[in-house]
Amino acid sequence: MHGEYKVPGGKLVVVDVDVEDGVLWHVRVAGDFFLEPDEALDAVNHALEGAPADTDAAGLAARIDAALPAGTVMYGLTSEGVAIAVRRALAHATDWTDYDWQLIHEGPQPPALHMALDEVLTTEVAAGRRPPTLRVWEWGAPAVIIGSFQSLRNEVDPEGAARHGIEVVRRISGGGAMFVEPGNTITYSLSVPESLVQGLSFQDSYAYLDDWVLGALGDMGIRAWYQPLNDIATDQGKIAGAAQKRVVGPGGVPGAVLHHVTMSYDIDADKMVEVLRIGREKLSGKGTRSARKRVDPLRRQTGLPREAVIDRMIASFGVRYGLTPGEITDEELARAEELARTKFTSAEWTARVP
Repeated sequence: MHGEYKVPGGKLVVVDVDVEDGVLWHVRVAGDFFLEPDEALDAVNHALEGAPADTDAAGLAARIDAALPAGTVMYGLTSEGVAIAVRRALAHATDWTDYDWQLIHEGPQPPALHMALDEVLTTEVAAGRRPPTLRVWEWGAPAVIIGSFQSLRNEVDPEGAARHGIEVVRRISGGGAMFVEPGNTITYSLSVPESLVQGLSFQDSYAYLDDWVLGALGDMGIRAWYQPLNDIATDQGKIAGAAQKRVVGPGGVPGAVLHHVTMSYDIDADKMVEVLRIGREKLSGKGTRSARKRVDPLRRQTGLPREAVIDRMIASFGVRYGLTPGEITDEELARAEELARTKFTSAEWTARVP
């Protein structure tokens, strides 16, 4: 069995392993990491030999830590990273490059339709009718997107939203509220087979699916990192928030994961705190200067037009994993439009947590 895992902010770890009588054998750890002294690699392999195959990542990491020679130094490598690569091997996890990725980047669409498209396209990936997909959104109107479990009245000031023409929609994933405006926001979705994140904890799957965009930002001169559980941050402040939803496949088999990210290219902080109640509480007594510090726009950090940032992100993904332009099918669009009408614009869904 073969497993791979790129340590967030670090290097690739590759593990080949056999299982005999329920325990690990013939463990071979490799990668482009740095490790001193040389015999530390043998210690890692020997630590994993004979471990019960159902040992979780924390247990495997503990075995490695206990076996490392005194003074061992790891560069781009962690014992947890090795353990995760083992778990991914045992789970028969797939890799990014195992798939033919499709790009969808179409014109502006209403906020509710975006919510519906996420659900439909991820369901299609779960059913095996659509390849793994990167969808870059274009917003047709300003909106507040609240998480699946958030209270509508606690998050949004209805008078402020009405005054600024802000539509409120609820997404299918958890997490916090996002304030978006068409020219100030960059949003994308990844609809991926669940096998891509097999062997990863929920938290680790966020870091794993965010890693490509950290590289893309780095190519634009931004040192960004994953900040648990679901933020992308720089030394200037938070620039993005992610959310996920698992979709079960037909007959209850492993399905697909929706991972979507909203990035702040620019932000009207005055308007944001008039619309989001939670924003006022978090920033109480600090004013909108603190709002701008907490969410630091990509426009200022890159000096690039929004469209250029998106183009560079798409190009970076394509270089890493390959990417073919695609489109939403007529059937997918029809289903999404029906969902937008019956679910995502309904008071029953939007206010399901009042």
